[in-house]
Amino acid sequence: MSACVPAGATESAHTERAHPPHSPPHGRGPRFRVAGADLSAAVAVFLIALPLSLGIALATGAPLQAGLVAAAVGGLVTGRLGGSPLQVSGPAAGLTVVTADLIHQYGWRVTCAVTVLAGLVQLGLSCLRVARGALAVSPAIVHGMLAGIGVTIAVAQAHIVLGGEPQSSVPDNLQALPAQLARLDPAALAVSVLTLAALLLWPRLPGRAGRVLRRVPAALVAVAGATAVAAAAGLVLPVVDLPSWRSHALAGLPEGPVLGLAAAVLTTALVCSVQSLLGAVAVDKLASARPGAGHVVRSDLDRELLGQGAANVVSGALGGLPVAGVAVRSTANVHAGAVSRNSTMIHGLLVVAATLLLVPLLELIPLASLATLVMAVGLRMVSLHHIRTVTRHREVLVYAVTALGVICLGVLEGVVLGIAVAVGVALHRLTRTRITHEEEGGVHHVHVRGQLTFLAVPRLSRALHLVPQGADAVVALDGSFMDHAAYETLQDWQGTHTARGGTVEITGRRTGVRIAEPGDLASGHAPGGESGTHGDCRCRPWTAWRNHQCDRPSPAPDAEPLPDEASGSVATDPRTGPEPDAPVRGRTPGGIQLVRGLSTFQRRTAPLVRGELARLAREGQRPSQLFLTCADSRVVTSMITSSGPGDLFVVRNVGNLVPPPGAESGDDSVAAAIEYAVDVLAVRSITVCGHSGCGAMQALLDSRPASPAATPLARWLRHGGPSLERLRDTGAPAPRLAGRAPADDVEQLCLTNVVQQLEHLRAHESVARALKEGRLELHGVYFHVGEAQAYLLAEQEEDRVFDRVRDVDLAV
Repeated sequence: MSACVPAGATESAHTERAHPPHSPPHGRGPRFRVAGADLSAAVAVFLIALPLSLGIALATGAPLQAGLVAAAVGGLVTGRLGGSPLQVSGPAAGLTVVTADLIHQYGWRVTCAVTVLAGLVQLGLSCLRVARGALAVSPAIVHGMLAGIGVTIAVAQAHIVLGGEPQSSVPDNLQALPAQLARLDPAALAVSVLTLAALLLWPRLPGRAGRVLRRVPAALVAVAGATAVAAAAGLVLPVVDLPSWRSHALAGLPEGPVLGLAAAVLTTALVCSVQSLLGAVAVDKLASARPGAGHVVRSDLDRELLGQGAANVVSGALGGLPVAGVAVRSTANVHAGAVSRNSTMIHGLLVVAATLLLVPLLELIPLASLATLVMAVGLRMVSLHHIRTVTRHREVLVYAVTALGVICLGVLEGVVLGIAVAVGVALHRLTRTRITHEEEGGVHHVHVRGQLTFLAVPRLSRALHLVPQGADAVVALDGSFMDHAAYETLQDWQGTHTARGGTVEITGRRTGVRIAEPGDLASGHAPGGESGTHGDCRCRPWTAWRNHQCDRPSPAPDAEPLPDEASGSVATDPRTGPEPDAPVRGRTPGGIQLVRGLSTFQRRTAPLVRGELARLAREGQRPSQLFLTCADSRVVTSMITSSGPGDLFVVRNVGNLVPPPGAESGDDSVAAAIEYAVDVLAVRSITVCGHSGCGAMQALLDSRPASPAATPLARWLRHGGPSLERLRDTGAPAPRLAGRAPADDVEQLCLTNVVQQLEHLRAHESVARALKEGRLELHGVYFHVGEAQAYLLAEQEEDRVFDRVRDVDLAV
């Protein structure tokens, strides 16, 4: 008999596909199995969650048991029902300010009721399937909100670190800080300094012993070490006080102004939902980036919202703090190797066991140590990386207003202010359109920078009417949007101007093609009746690298020669170069293609990348990857890796070979590039990329033993000899391509060569040292040119499989 299970409430999809259900033998029920990786990950997350849960409860002013309740419920309920199997939920630092305000205004029992109602709101939103809508919130607002909360937490906990009591708001805490410094408690300060030192130094322990010890979470070491020192020294300090569970306060009926309670419920639901959903997306990226991850099933965000809502209902009803996805615990869970939701649920069970069995030990923890831990978490929420990112995207105003609003007014008020500023910035960008007119060589250029909407139509009309009748005109649109009003204005003027003997060319600088309606492009005609093709071929945005040129018909035989025909040169503008479509006599086809490419770059691409290249010129290169690939012209590294200037340090040679160190007739250029990338640029990964149809691999298969008079190419290809020997070794496992055997010997050698060159890389001293220290990763990639498909090497025990890269986001 089959049971109907609601969609979205089943076990994770990837677990079901990996282990299909079967009939249990001899009437036994299915056995519950826990992977060893899940068990070890659960222990690691538990060791982090225990002190953090107590610290967050302390920061909110809630009963300390409330943090443990929320951690247990987040692990068990969200872990079982949520749509992000590897995300760990519990009391989050991002909810500290919201919860503290609720407790201050309404008391603890009403706060629990608000948590229950916020959970119900999340359940309703899950049923409406609007979870992806939460991702529309500007990251600048989210980062600003977290920064404001982090500052609020840090300022409040500073009083406890110094041995005092925090005030109710940031201004009050800042005002009372000088007086608190005057009467600080030396014992509390000593414990706080010890805790902070452990938090900072433990992750930096050197050597082999340090790598082993670093597996123990720094938060646990800091709190346990400070507790042990305080107990051994006999320091008299305020410590954790866990009341009896018999007196634990549960949720009560909400009492207070209806509008105030409604705002509190919506604020709690909003912060919990946005933080959890953004965390789920981040966890997907972390899981995809793990070595050998293969195809990772993305989180079901609506189901994740359902799990978070159910957890908040249960946590609030049991007298716990609000629950949300927690970045610190989720990151630890992924890095510890968790493979399913079992790790999250086991961590919840461990929290339950600790609350029942470890109460005497927990009550030895000094409050100053917990406050230092939470203060460090709050300071980390003000991320310099986020500040640089929003500055680069010109959204620092949104970030700053949101953060200051949260600090001075509250979370809801700060978020509302941030949204208002973000909308204002978007409208300002939409209306900020610059239109210029200039004449060069008898051609009138009208350049539109920005979005072309009805608000810019008057300025556009004025600029277009500056073009004299019968003149040649070029209208360059440097923007991504043009509304109907602007389009009609432009088309009407174009029709009138061409009817009076003039010519008009409308181009988009971002695409390099003429602007047209979809129907015009489909029929091969540009606006105004102008043909969209040159000769018999149609221009496309990628013609620069298609080995293809859109040539106009050749000039008539009796056409007047260019002034510099004898020398083969053309008169050029120092800023734009020669006109790309002008006939260039005396030049070879290759020379014409080079000149056209350079000219197109100067006119269309350079203005778009000039600012970024200027920044790179000032700051220097900071690539994150060394990309070693073949010199084959069909392998375009920036295209297949979606990278730009400053992202990749690229080494190209025939056959993507890495001569092993000390090899006879070795090539020091490759070794020098590796040493420079690893030791000077401190790249985090090295990728060896082979490709299909490699001529070097074909030459290796056809090669004979090299003679002393061998050519430079033959001498170079001798470095591929180990790959050929590996291919002919019948005892070695052969690489496979997405589960299938290679199509032919050339493809098999291409795959084998990638594996062999990775082994050569490991033999280089700088690479071996970086791998040993855990600051470098090696990757193998195979690019199938004909399929336009990239394959990533995944080493599974004895097998080396190149898996397809489809929807996986490889986070760096």
